[in-house]
Amino acid sequence: RAGADSEVVAADACPADAMILDAGPDATADIVAAMARAKTLIWNGPLGAFEIAPFDTATNAAARAAAAATQAGHLISVAGGGDTVAALNQAGAAQGFTYISTAGGAFLEWMEGKTLPGVAALIAAAHQPG
Repeated sequence: RAGADSEVVAADACPADAMILDAGPDATADIVAAMARAKTLIWNGPLGAFEIAPFDTATNAAARAAAAATQAGHLISVAGGGDTVAALNQAGAAQGFTYISTAGGAFLEWMEGKTLPGVAALIAAAHQPG
């Protein structure tokens, strides 16, 4: 819930009865640094429980860094999935991405090279004589 007590701990120091709801500052810095070195970013899924502050911190930081790198011409950024799109919009970063889609699981299957029935039907229809 919003306003719940929270603390930052190392993942291996998290008590068994606690929940990890966001990436911490060290992990976030590592993620942002990795994106700064990348030429392409494929993003599916927020980094934390972005709907509840302060557990949106890592997602917001990563989204804004990716959008800035994309706008600067250093990164091609592709994001898929309804939660991902919602998180990017909440962070104010969606417009900075190269491409975003609400397709989540289908997006990942397409990235794996699998045939998607809907896409296959469209391709087949396009090749039918008019």
